[in-house]
Amino acid sequence: MSDGLTGETVELLQALIRNRCVNDGTAESGHETRNVDLLASFLGGTGLDMERYGPTPERQSLVVRIEGSDPDAPSLCLMGHTDVVPVNEAGWSRDPFGGELVDGEVWGRGAVDMLNLTASMAVAFRHLARSGFTPRGTLIYLAVADEESGSAHGMRWLADHHRDAVAADFVLTENGGVHSGPADEPYIGINVGEKGVAWRRLRVHGTPGHGSTPYKADNALMTAAAVVQRIGDYRPAPRVHELWRTKVESLGLDDDARRDLLDEARIDAYLDSLPLQGAGAHLHACTHTTFSTNTLGSGGQPMKTNVIPDCVDIGVDIRTLPGETATDVDAHLRSALGDLYDRVEVEVLMNDPASISRTDTALWDSLGRAIARPFPTARPTPQLVVGFTDSRIYREMGAIAYGAGLFSPELDASDFGRRFHGNDERIDVESLRLTTELWLDVVRDMFSSR
Repeated sequence: MSDGLTGETVELLQALIRNRCVNDGTAESGHETRNVDLLASFLGGTGLDMERYGPTPERQSLVVRIEGSDPDAPSLCLMGHTDVVPVNEAGWSRDPFGGELVDGEVWGRGAVDMLNLTASMAVAFRHLARSGFTPRGTLIYLAVADEESGSAHGMRWLADHHRDAVAADFVLTENGGVHSGPADEPYIGINVGEKGVAWRRLRVHGTPGHGSTPYKADNALMTAAAVVQRIGDYRPAPRVHELWRTKVESLGLDDDARRDLLDEARIDAYLDSLPLQGAGAHLHACTHTTFSTNTLGSGGQPMKTNVIPDCVDIGVDIRTLPGETATDVDAHLRSALGDLYDRVEVEVLMNDPASISRTDTALWDSLGRAIARPFPTARPTPQLVVGFTDSRIYREMGAIAYGAGLFSPELDASDFGRRFHGNDERIDVESLRLTTELWLDVVRDMFSSR
């Protein structure tokens, strides 16, 4: 691939970062239309029809299509989200929205999650369009809003209101492409599945009163504190699944460690023994239903230092394993809270189950051949990711969806993982080159006229 395309990816990524499409979870945030305007301008010289869709003018998504020559051939969508999570600028070494290129790395919020892929997909798509590429099946580029807060203004809204505009047989999106295992025969992780997301709001009621007389008061905040503590102490049982076995094999561990990680009776003790919290937390999340209490509210009422509160809301981020349902989530909460369960009202905020795409597909084969071009001995490896992506919605629609990419072998997997939603988020130019090339190779392999 020419240095020119790599340069285009770098420059487009920098511009996307600088647009500050920060999604804090409120309907008024995101402003993804800024990035849609940028991408529409970037793709404007292709002569292709572009359509925008969204619930509000500020939260638009962009759909661009190269129509296929064979109506019976499968379609492929390259999907990247345009929003980013909030940032505490005090924790950064550089301006998180500066998009600076420093020592071969592009810095900024979204450089990893996932504007690098959104940019590289757009560059590859424009290059194919300008070169007169005629796919057998329709090729779609989708720049989608609101992935970071559950997709209500993005992919979920599109699926509900403009399903035909975004429907595809195959989808490539975030995240994958990191090397692991031995350098001479590396594993390249591809996201074929993800845990479910079951966000809940737990509302605790009490009796209001004056803060000067707290004795035997029914203080909702005190009860909420006990609820938070019990959830923090809860240790659900581990569960080994087939994608976990594949993950363990790719870690390159000794026989004893592999035995412990694959034994449901031993895995918790092994994880407790790990010195690095980051690695242990990820491996734990791969094999357990997880609960994280992340927000406290007051039921929409103001709180005052001298008033005993009568209502407190607790936001709980719950991630479920394959096969778990809303009934299982409720059973977990009952086990965790014990007698306090009857003190809370449980509101369902999200309830999307875990999803997995099969790998016996033409797209998986094309990915394997594309990865082998720069890395002939590499082995694409299916993995279950512990976060959620818009793949889950495409899988609901019947599509095969993979999280892909192709990063430099010099990129440390643990360090890379910490950059998601973390401080000093950045991506190296070599990874941008490899990923842009991957999209071109996959599309040409799978959809060239024959």
